[in-house]
Amino acid sequence: MKKTNKDIIITGFALFAMFFGAGNLIFPPFLGLITGSSWLTGFTGFILADVGLSLLAILAIARCNGEVGKIFSRAGHKISIVLACAIMICIGPLLAIPRTAATTFEMGIQPIFSGFNSIIFSIIFFGVTLLLTIRPSKVVDIIGSYLTPALLISLLVLIGMGVVNPLGRIEPATIDGVFSEGIFQGYQTLDALGAVSLSAVIFTSIANKGYTKQEEKISITFKAGLIAGAGLFIVYGGLTYLGATVSTMFDSNVSQAGLIVSITDMLLGFPGKVILGLIVTLACLTTAIGLTSATGQYFSKLSNDKIKYEAIVTGVCLFSLVVSNFGVDSIIKFSAPILTVIYPPTIVLVVYTLLGQFIKNDNVFKFATYTALFMSILNIMGSFGVKVPLIHSFPLDSLGFNWIVPVLIASVIGFFVKSKGSNAKSDSNEVTA
Repeated sequence: MKKTNKDIIITGFALFAMFFGAGNLIFPPFLGLITGSSWLTGFTGFILADVGLSLLAILAIARCNGEVGKIFSRAGHKISIVLACAIMICIGPLLAIPRTAATTFEMGIQPIFSGFNSIIFSIIFFGVTLLLTIRPSKVVDIIGSYLTPALLISLLVLIGMGVVNPLGRIEPATIDGVFSEGIFQGYQTLDALGAVSLSAVIFTSIANKGYTKQEEKISITFKAGLIAGAGLFIVYGGLTYLGATVSTMFDSNVSQAGLIVSITDMLLGFPGKVILGLIVTLACLTTAIGLTSATGQYFSKLSNDKIKYEAIVTGVCLFSLVVSNFGVDSIIKFSAPILTVIYPPTIVLVVYTLLGQFIKNDNVFKFATYTALFMSILNIMGSFGVKVPLIHSFPLDSLGFNWIVPVLIASVIGFFVKSKGSNAKSDSNEVTA
């Protein structure tokens, strides 16, 4: 096999495994459960918010030479630092990494070894994560060559059994707004945010393999992203369908982690618990490795290597070890409002980065980003019972996109406000951090 094609496949497998972590396993079955016979509609929203946005983020970070800070640079120095750090902390030690360990324990260990201590497990989990992360140049090869094939085989066995022998009758949806619910669940996976950081790890790995031309690195990164996206599409569809087949057996109050455990048990019995344990462990471990490495690389570069990569990943593992013991449901509930605030401005900057060569005025970036952030904060205030006039009167509110029209209006205003220092010629290639 040609070396380039082999590298694309290994990198694509690695990216798939890094994306497919805790949320990716528990959210699709729950989405299928509550959307029932409308699961395809919910699944479409889920794919758009997850795979669609992730592919855009992968292409954007590739065009920025693997530098996370470059995506945010044209929005302004201060907000770029704040947003980039917020994303790295959220997909790192605060939310995503602890969730990988908590999910592995609740779904992979507890059903088989009921008396196992969660703290001891966390120590083992993050010990392995640290061991496989401490050498960043090897992360992609380890995951893509060894861990991903085992993960895919295990997933396909589970999904295949559920398709061949459906567990039950698929009932009508129990919720309104099926499509918007799919989008919300897609947000919850953290993949679009994770793509910003994980793509940087992939891009660095590609450069370390000897690829030096910018166009070549971008091409390999995006092709690897397509492979990862195709894998996610198939697996998500299968898991969502499995959830729909048990829509008569569980209600929406079921634990999201407990739901996939029950489905596996009904399909395969005790051997299914072992297979699920393998799936969860591989899925969450690969994600933890990728995100820990990404967090270490970003903050090491942000500090101009004053804080060493090894010290950062060690700190991330220790902090995540503590947070992981709060449990999956607690971490998910805590993460929802934070994600709601961060996602819109990040999406805006990813899309505008891809259009950067056509946008000559940096105020378009600035006005759009601040407006998206402002709308996100207002949406969060409303969800906590604070009355915000007119917030739900904007178009696309039912789909969760009530911030789009204000952002477009702000972009037009920014276009007519003269910018002192346009970076249009750089095509978003100025490094902020």
